[in-house]
Amino acid sequence: MLIPQDLLYTPQHEWVRLSNGVARVGITDYAQDALGDVVFVGVPTLGATVTADESFTEVESTKSVSDIYAPVAGTITAVNEALATQPELLNKDPYGAGWICEITLEGAAPTLMDAQAYEQLLAG
Repeated sequence: MLIPQDLLYTPQHEWVRLSNGVARVGITDYAQDALGDVVFVGVPTLGATVTADESFTEVESTKSVSDIYAPVAGTITAVNEALATQPELLNKDPYGAGWICEITLEGAAPTLMDAQAYEQLLAG
């Protein structure tokens, strides 16, 4: 299971790359593996306001439909439009081309798990 050390993680299996008050968000390798073949990604609405820990989009796979939760509060300022026609990017490259959106933070940076804590969560 690939768990990049430079990212932050949520208990719901989203990853976050923070840079200058912007959080790039996606789902973890663990999450995409558990989902199976992804067949649809609800690309979030550009400009939408999201609340931390609330569902803001969903991913459909051959196994199930899963909510994706906002790991931070803020405004969606970029979306990965490629997912609309290539949802399999979540399976092929969850930490690269399979990113879902970018959220400009509202307020302070959130408290998220580092890679070691996420590894412990998966092991527990």
